[in-house]
Amino acid sequence: MDSETRTARNFVGGAWTDPSRDGADVENPATGETVGRVGFSDETDVGEAVTAAAEAFASWRETPVEERIQPLFRLKSLLEDEQEELAELLVCEHGKTLAEARGEIRRGIENVEVACGAPTAMQAGHLSNAAPEIDETAVRRPVGVFAAVTPFNFPAMIPLWFLPYAVATGNAFVLKPSERDPHTPTRIVELAAEAGFPDGVVNLVHGDADAVNALCEHPEVAGVSFVGSTPVARHVYETAAANGKRVQAQGGAKNHVVVSATADLETAVDGTVGSAFANAGQRCLANPVAVVEDAVYDEFAARLVERVESMVVGDGLDEETEMGPLVSAAHRDSVAGYVETGVEEGAELLVDGRTAETPDEGHFLGPTVFGDAPRDSALVGEEIFGPILALVRVPDFGAAVDVVNDSRYGNAASLFTASGAEAERFRHEAEPGNLGVNVGTAAPMAFFHFGGAKESFFGDLHAQGDDAVRFYTDETVYIERWPDA
Repeated sequence: MDSETRTARNFVGGAWTDPSRDGADVENPATGETVGRVGFSDETDVGEAVTAAAEAFASWRETPVEERIQPLFRLKSLLEDEQEELAELLVCEHGKTLAEARGEIRRGIENVEVACGAPTAMQAGHLSNAAPEIDETAVRRPVGVFAAVTPFNFPAMIPLWFLPYAVATGNAFVLKPSERDPHTPTRIVELAAEAGFPDGVVNLVHGDADAVNALCEHPEVAGVSFVGSTPVARHVYETAAANGKRVQAQGGAKNHVVVSATADLETAVDGTVGSAFANAGQRCLANPVAVVEDAVYDEFAARLVERVESMVVGDGLDEETEMGPLVSAAHRDSVAGYVETGVEEGAELLVDGRTAETPDEGHFLGPTVFGDAPRDSALVGEEIFGPILALVRVPDFGAAVDVVNDSRYGNAASLFTASGAEAERFRHEAEPGNLGVNVGTAAPMAFFHFGGAKESFFGDLHAQGDDAVRFYTDETVYIERWPDA
């Protein structure tokens, strides 16, 4: 469909419908041009989607698991066939580079692949003679209707953190994606419908906070998954839990790179730049703070500045672009405000992204680097969600780990080191839920759960992997005795 006339619609019970409320234009952040429109769902729209899902669940839960995963195999193939078209669509409404978009879609496909293993993953165990003449078996069963509320920064990947696992385990599903870039998740739901899921198993509603609250409060929704900012994650967790639902709510982050005195500095610089500025810093796994031991601080800073000053900022559709725009003008202005804040707090402005060479149109801010940022500054403590990197100088490795653990967030951290002893200490002492050694971004593969701690996660079971299977199922224990056998 032509981008000038593209409109994101709801998908309810196998039919495409229009949301009841007027919504908002969808903008290309690289140009400022309108590329589509999305309506907003009201409580009635949400209720219709949940009802359709509940009706579909009655028969879908009884469908053999081997049959349930067949549409997922087809969805995987469809996503791979359309990967390039999806990537271009994603770039046009989000702004990230084509390489980043391709990588995002690939990570989403990996989750579809893992969910296809549901026949094995749902097995829960059996023990003969658990007691005299008694056998016991644990059986995983689907729960009902699950909802997912997903963010703008990964509109393809994050819906696929949830949808495949929910339906493979026998549940029905309602997706509420971000209103900022709704066309990519809409296309994924179109492909899911083409893959052959029965009507009502996969549903889609667009909207704002009203739609989110309606899902959190609806009596027929069994559980809610969320990814977004910490204040909203806390609200979703508290609201959904108060209404008797299981919840997994991924919140904000302020992640760290630790650069040891033993580190290979070329590797550390590449990893730090890639982590801090990919997706224009709009990632919950970005590392916008680099904690560097004093012995290598000056050399690391010099190398990093040289690398950052050479970065190409522009439209993500240009293959030479290394960093795209921020998602909106308001967000760009908010992030740019932290540059002046950093100066006022006493940090040294090493690279000023406000003066970077960028296109005249669009919501651009160049990569920005501060040196010697105070540990108690906003640059170090607050989630900025943009292309600002703060360097913190510390005397030794122990002080670096202390900086990591002082954060109220606990999403991720990475260590660059040549010391096995430091890596082992980092593994045991660092508090975030995703840890990496000599990798810039601690992003788990789909067959491991996506960690998170402190104010970065609210709930008990995380996305992906075994945690996803447990989140979407109840475990029933079947106790059996045949005294005359």
